[in-house]
Amino acid sequence: QVQLVESGGGLVEAGGSLRLSCAASGSIFRINAMSWYRQAPGKQRELVATVTNGGTTGYANSVKGRFIVSRNNAKNTVYLQMNGLIPEDTAVYYCKATLVGSSRDAWGQGTQVTVSS
Repeated sequence: QVQLVESGGGLVEAGGSLRLSCAASGSIFRINAMSWYRQAPGKQRELVATVTNGGTTGYANSVKGRFIVSRNNAKNTVYLQMNGLIPEDTAVYYCKATLVGSSRDAWGQGTQVTVSS
Protein backbone atom coordinates (compact mmCIF):
# COMPACT_ATOMS: atom_id res chain seq x y z
CA GLN A 1 0.00 0.00 0.00
CA VAL A 2 2.97 2.32 0.62
CA GLN A 3 6.02 2.39 -1.62
CA LEU A 4 9.30 4.01 -0.63
CA VAL A 5 12.17 5.01 -2.93
CA GLU A 6 15.51 6.19 -1.54
CA SER A 7 17.98 8.37 -3.39
CA GLY A 8 21.03 10.52 -2.76
CA GLY A 9 23.62 7.92 -1.87
CA GLY A 10 27.11 7.94 -3.30
CA LEU A 11 30.82 8.14 -2.59
CA VAL A 12 32.14 10.94 -0.40
CA GLU A 13 35.39 11.68 1.41
CA ALA A 14 35.57 11.68 5.19
CA GLY A 15 34.31 14.97 6.55
CA GLY A 16 31.94 15.47 3.65
CA SER A 17 28.16 15.58 3.53
CA LEU A 18 25.33 13.80 1.77
CA ARG A 19 21.58 14.28 1.78
CA LEU A 20 19.41 11.21 1.40
CA SER A 21 15.79 11.39 0.30
CA CYS A 22 12.97 8.90 0.68
CA ALA A 23 9.85 9.54 -1.39
CA ALA A 24 6.63 7.82 -0.37
CA SER A 25 3.69 6.97 -2.59
CA GLY A 26 0.45 5.05 -2.25
CA SER A 27 -1.57 5.20 0.96
CA ILE A 28 0.58 7.92 2.44
CA PHE A 29 -2.12 8.96 4.88
CA ARG A 30 -1.37 5.77 6.79
CA ILE A 31 2.22 6.76 7.59
CA ASN A 32 2.69 7.38 11.30
CA ALA A 33 6.47 7.73 11.39
CA MET A 34 9.45 7.34 9.11
CA SER A 35 12.89 6.06 10.00
CA TRP A 36 16.31 5.60 8.49
CA TYR A 37 18.23 2.38 9.01
CA ARG A 38 21.61 1.29 7.77
CA GLN A 39 23.37 -2.02 7.28
CA ALA A 40 27.11 -2.36 6.86
CA PRO A 41 28.74 -5.52 5.44
CA GLY A 42 28.76 -8.30 8.03
CA LYS A 43 26.65 -6.31 10.49
CA GLN A 44 23.01 -6.26 11.48
CA ARG A 45 20.71 -3.52 10.33
CA GLU A 46 20.59 -0.68 12.83
CA LEU A 47 18.27 2.24 13.44
CA VAL A 48 19.83 5.60 12.56
CA ALA A 49 17.08 8.21 12.94
CA THR A 50 13.31 8.55 13.27
CA VAL A 51 10.80 11.34 12.75
CA THR A 52 7.20 10.90 13.89
CA ASN A 53 4.04 12.32 12.38
CA GLY A 54 4.10 14.92 15.14
CA GLY A 55 7.64 15.99 14.30
CA THR A 56 9.49 14.30 17.15
CA THR A 57 12.97 13.15 16.14
CA GLY A 58 15.39 10.64 17.55
CA TYR A 59 18.92 9.56 16.66
CA ALA A 60 21.35 6.78 17.31
CA ASN A 61 24.21 7.84 19.55
CA SER A 62 26.68 7.15 16.75
CA VAL A 63 25.17 9.85 14.53
CA LYS A 64 23.83 12.31 17.09
CA GLY A 65 25.06 15.81 16.36
CA ARG A 66 26.07 14.92 12.80
CA PHE A 67 22.86 13.73 11.12
CA ILE A 68 19.53 15.54 10.86
CA VAL A 69 16.27 13.86 9.88
CA SER A 70 13.41 15.95 8.54
CA ARG A 71 10.04 15.39 6.92
CA ASN A 72 8.21 17.32 4.23
CA ASN A 73 4.62 16.16 4.47
CA ALA A 74 3.54 18.17 1.42
CA LYS A 75 6.08 16.29 -0.70
CA ASN A 76 5.61 12.98 1.14
CA THR A 77 9.36 12.83 1.57
CA VAL A 78 11.73 12.26 4.46
CA TYR A 79 15.34 13.43 4.36
CA LEU A 80 18.53 12.49 6.14
CA GLN A 81 21.17 15.22 6.10
CA MET A 82 24.49 13.57 6.91
CA ASN A 83 27.34 15.86 7.92
CA GLY A 84 30.84 15.11 9.12
CA LEU A 85 30.77 11.68 7.52
CA ILE A 86 33.28 9.09 8.70
CA PRO A 87 34.22 5.72 7.17
CA GLU A 88 32.15 3.95 9.83
CA ASP A 89 29.06 5.49 8.22
CA THR A 90 29.59 3.35 5.13
CA ALA A 91 26.50 1.19 4.68
CA VAL A 92 23.35 0.66 2.68
CA TYR A 93 20.78 3.10 4.02
CA TYR A 94 17.10 2.15 4.06
CA CYS A 95 14.00 4.16 4.87
CA LYS A 96 11.05 2.63 6.68
CA ALA A 97 7.49 3.81 7.17
CA THR A 98 5.47 2.77 10.20
CA LEU A 99 1.85 2.48 9.15
CA VAL A 100 -1.26 3.19 11.18
CA GLY A 101 -3.45 0.13 11.52
CA SER A 102 -0.87 -2.30 10.17
CA SER A 103 1.57 -4.68 11.81
CA ARG A 104 3.80 -4.52 8.74
CA ASP A 105 6.19 -1.71 7.93
CA ALA A 106 7.02 -0.45 4.45
CA TRP A 107 10.68 -0.53 3.39
CA GLY A 108 12.58 1.08 0.57
CA GLN A 109 15.15 -0.68 -1.60
CA GLY A 110 18.15 1.03 -0.04
CA THR A 111 20.85 3.39 -1.27
CA GLN A 112 24.60 2.87 -0.90
CA VAL A 113 26.67 5.37 1.06
CA THR A 114 30.44 4.96 0.93
CA VAL A 115 32.79 7.20 2.91
CA SER A 116 36.46 7.05 2.01
CA SER A 117 39.22 7.64 4.53
